[in-house]
Amino acid sequence: MGPRRLLLVLGSALLLMLTPSTAYAHHPSPDPTPTRVVAGLGSGLGTTVGPDGALYVTAPFSGKAYRVDPRTGATTLFASGLPTRPAGGGGAYDVEFVDGTAYFLVTFVGADVGGSSVDGIYRMDGPSSYTVIADLGAFATANPPDTDFFVPTGVQFAFEFFQGAFLVTDGHHNRVYRVGLDGSTEVRLALENVVPTGMAVHGRTVYVAESGPLPHLPQDGKIVSFGKRSSSVTEVAAGGPLMVDVEVSGHTVYALAQGIWPGVGDAGSPATPNTGQLFTVGRHGSLQLVAGGLNQPTALEVIGHKAFVLTLGGEVWRVDLRHT
Repeated sequence: MGPRRLLLVLGSALLLMLTPSTAYAHHPSPDPTPTRVVAGLGSGLGTTVGPDGALYVTAPFSGKAYRVDPRTGATTLFASGLPTRPAGGGGAYDVEFVDGTAYFLVTFVGADVGGSSVDGIYRMDGPSSYTVIADLGAFATANPPDTDFFVPTGVQFAFEFFQGAFLVTDGHHNRVYRVGLDGSTEVRLALENVVPTGMAVHGRTVYVAESGPLPHLPQDGKIVSFGKRSSSVTEVAAGGPLMVDVEVSGHTVYALAQGIWPGVGDAGSPATPNTGQLFTVGRHGSLQLVAGGLNQPTALEVIGHKAFVLTLGGEVWRVDLRHT
């Protein structure tokens, strides 16, 4: 796609209608068929497991985040008033907890894309109050990548807290940043045109999903890893079309692919509906299908023997993992 980099899910996501959240009660079942447990959040991009064991999800286009009880699906508003972009597409892309405090990764809301807010990491001080601890848009603008780009502030997609600092993927500038709680920022890894998206931390290893450039061929959808002192990444698995997230539970690596790119549209166009897939990584980097038919999934968490998948349309689906 030449100089253009993925602005993931910014395209048709603008058409999503924001509706009140609805919870669906569910019961444990060893059935790998995905089961919807939450609907009606309007949009969805980032997830984390909070210190209370609950699932937390961002609904970026409404400036909100929700707490989801993984046992019952009961959904409550956790945060509101987060920055959004008037034209749509920007907002809180991810959420993470550090010592019991929630932080949000906010992106695509700066002046260069018609917004009026800071692209960066926001500390939650109250249900609707926040402090910007790191201006990632300003850093990206002042320190542009060596490769071509067209959004100076980049598009930061996901973050994880690792050894005292945040690691942040930028799917547009193809980099991983290291960001301290004091706001200090540096480029941790500069990558080729691989479009880094979701991340997971397991012990001393960081796993990163790569969507690959348009047309998001399956062989370009990868899971890679790096360690504390690594200067490059190591391929873990490949073959997931438009890979958007990774999770590690025990000794098992899970990979989430948004699905088949429709072959039309520009950077930011999501996958064809209902083509998303959840995989486990097998021996020698093979991908083993756990569940298919997911509708434009964006993020993944594993809690116990269950995977929870957030979708672009603001739904949460559960997949029982006891058959994997």
